[in-house]
Amino acid sequence: MQAELPQNLFRNTEYKLFLATRVALTIALQMQAVVVGWQLYVLTKDPFSLGLVGLAEAIPALSIALFAGHQADIGNKRGILIKSLIALICCSVGILLVTLDDFVIGIGSTYAVRGIYLFIFLSGFARGFFSPTAFAFLYQLVPKSSLAKASTLNSSAWQIAAIIGPAAGGFAYAAFGITNTLLLILVLMIIAAAALFYIQSKPNEAPQKIESIGIRLKEGIQYVFNNKVILSALSLDLFAVLFGGAVALLPVFADEVLKVGPQGLGALRAAPSLGASITMIWLSVRKPFAKPGIVLLYCVAAFGLCMIGFALSTSFYLSLVLLCLSGAFDSVSVVIRGVILQLETPDAMRGRVSAVNTMFIGSSNEIGAFESGLAARLFGLIPSVVAGGCITLGVVTITALKATQLKLFSYQQHERQ
Repeated sequence: MQAELPQNLFRNTEYKLFLATRVALTIALQMQAVVVGWQLYVLTKDPFSLGLVGLAEAIPALSIALFAGHQADIGNKRGILIKSLIALICCSVGILLVTLDDFVIGIGSTYAVRGIYLFIFLSGFARGFFSPTAFAFLYQLVPKSSLAKASTLNSSAWQIAAIIGPAAGGFAYAAFGITNTLLLILVLMIIAAAALFYIQSKPNEAPQKIESIGIRLKEGIQYVFNNKVILSALSLDLFAVLFGGAVALLPVFADEVLKVGPQGLGALRAAPSLGASITMIWLSVRKPFAKPGIVLLYCVAAFGLCMIGFALSTSFYLSLVLLCLSGAFDSVSVVIRGVILQLETPDAMRGRVSAVNTMFIGSSNEIGAFESGLAARLFGLIPSVVAGGCITLGVVTITALKATQLKLFSYQQHERQ
């Protein structure tokens, strides 16, 4: 029965360990994003430096995504996740070392900034492997009848962690300094890795035929581009995130516009996730949308309007409300897109399809951060964010006119199969 699915999932020990990994790692990475963003802005006073963080992460993630998806389909998923986490831990150790006061004073702030970029770049490879593998690993932990609910709960856990992480990062930075905060981040990453160790390795289904890597990667790309529902959902989110987001510029808003310091920055970073978590709790107890594609269009448009309002706001509390609303609308699109991917993707192609999703959405966050930093330098902070929100509204309009299959998509058609 549908109503029993959440209870059944929470009796699944390995699924709970998987959620623990997601929560601990997300808190750690969100804390690290706040700390690194603030430290870079303190060292450079240049919004473009914040955009370069996104580019440093996107280049390796994009370059490795398809191969990572291929490995996720054919390899030991648990092993890939553990190796990726170990690599992320090593990169965080590197960030800790190059941000030590003795290093910054002795070598100079320029080399400290370069060191941060180097370890962010290296972590991009690890995250490029982790994302598609985690997506593919989920279906090995729960029955197919529970995938939609498991995907929603997975997204909810991520959002809850994304509330805790930025707020904890901002307050820890202000209270204990960057070194102690980075040590706490390392502890959380180790907890995430430990939870994975308690999950048993799962055998992959034997492929019906052996194909070359090139053919398998081509199959994954072709499947996404031939599936109009998936392609429309990914394209819509891609351009919304690419142009409409302003997360990378929050340190500048916190310092120059709202003047609230690192504690305020942590609150600003947490606000979208607060709105998302409340919305996802609501989504987890309500019936599925009758026409999720149409809901997706409305929510992305509302996200763009929230970003325009945030850019024009000079009130800290109004900015928090608008960011909270943006997270609420974005979370609906995240859940709908995640369920579409889980339901529309064949089991044997989950890693590759997720890799394409990573290229569309995951890396668009980082490339969007670069675009935000570059636009802020060229056109100014506020005009660049307003323009991004307007572009998002334009993308929604075009998608609404062209994406017929997305508007007709329903979960019920899969439940009957």
